Amino acid sequence: MSQVTQQETAQDEAVHGGDAVHRVTAGDDGAARGKAFAPEYQGALGSLSVNSSLTDVLARGIEELRAAEEAGEQREAARCGLAVAEAYRRLGRVGEADRAWRASYRAARAAGDVGAMAWALWSGGTLARQRGALRLAYRLLRLAAEAGRAGGDVVVRGYSLAGLAETGRIQGDYEAVGELHEQLLAEARRRGEARHTVWALEGIAQMHRNTGSYDKALALFEEAAETAGRADDRRGRAWALRGIADVVSVRDGDAERALALLAEAEVACREMRLSSALAYNHKMRGNVLYRAGRYEEARENYAQALGEFRAMDEPRGTALSRLGLVKSLARLGQDATRTAAELAELRDTLDRIGLRHARDMVDRAAAELGVGPLPAESGSSGSGGGAGVEAGVGTRTGTGMPVVLAEGALR
Repeated sequence: MSQVTQQETAQDEAVHGGDAVHRVTAGDDGAARGKAFAPEYQGALGSLSVNSSLTDVLARGIEELRAAEEAGEQREAARCGLAVAEAYRRLGRVGEADRAWRASYRAARAAGDVGAMAWALWSGGTLARQRGALRLAYRLLRLAAEAGRAGGDVVVRGYSLAGLAETGRIQGDYEAVGELHEQLLAEARRRGEARHTVWALEGIAQMHRNTGSYDKALALFEEAAETAGRADDRRGRAWALRGIADVVSVRDGDAERALALLAEAEVACREMRLSSALAYNHKMRGNVLYRAGRYEEARENYAQALGEFRAMDEPRGTALSRLGLVKSLARLGQDATRTAAELAELRDTLDRIGLRHARDMVDRAAAELGVGPLPAESGSSGSGGGAGVEAGVGTRTGTGMPVVLAEGALR
């Protein structure tokens, strides 16, 4: 199934999927209406907060996972393994995250728990997107949505549909996923599910920002920040503050306000050990400083973010930080021929990942710096990567449950 077809199917399910989709944000744990909760923390870890430090989540998750494995409790092992996988992913420890979600999937399958299988697939799909393997992300998130429906877990189904929407959004497929974002926002608001409301508001705001509708983007980012604040969702608020900083910088040229907002967001990122969010915060600082003509400071922040993204094996952030670094160095006097060559290499990298909006940013940078047109493309396509791993993922067993086929890849 093509990526666009997957997005259209997810959108159709959001409209016609019946009560299973309409209850995507209505968790079964009695979470207070309007307060953020973390449904990925389950079983013995269900008391953890959305604001829990990731290092604390990881330590407790590993402890509870070992206890469940020693007791032979596969269902509990799957649940605890999910929290471990998500903590590793958000800390940027992608190799360990990959092993953890696969182990959670195996435990869930051994327990015959289709809902837990769906959560593991969701975690794997989210990790694949983070690593730039977008085709694999679509595949796993689609399987997660199907398993969520089969297992009657409306929350993981909603998270998986949101994951499909976000994957399309970061590729620049706004027409394909814009309406799905709006539908998921409406459902989240109707259910009073703050975390998904904040996510949807930020996603819609980002699409408006990237298409030049700065006033709409700012209003939505501000609503997201206010909603996250009321819900005590520090992670969501940190991302929203980053969005506000971006808009006030590009629209108003207000670098000082933008830097103050980013400084506030950084506090939460550091306290919660949000490695990826912190790296994107540093990259945005580079953007703000670059727009203000403070090129040496911008270079320093881009270089810092680049190191952080490389340490996490995060290709999207790596490429975007490299772009900012190349632009800053060009402004500081780097040779035009070298700048053009680096931009051409970046364009090919972004094509391989499948990031259309970011690829356009490279072309605009070349024009801005007076080094265009860039050399001819190398012929790479925006496949989104991950084909080799994707071959190990199948769709169904005889009972209708999704299953990962290549057992060797799961050991």
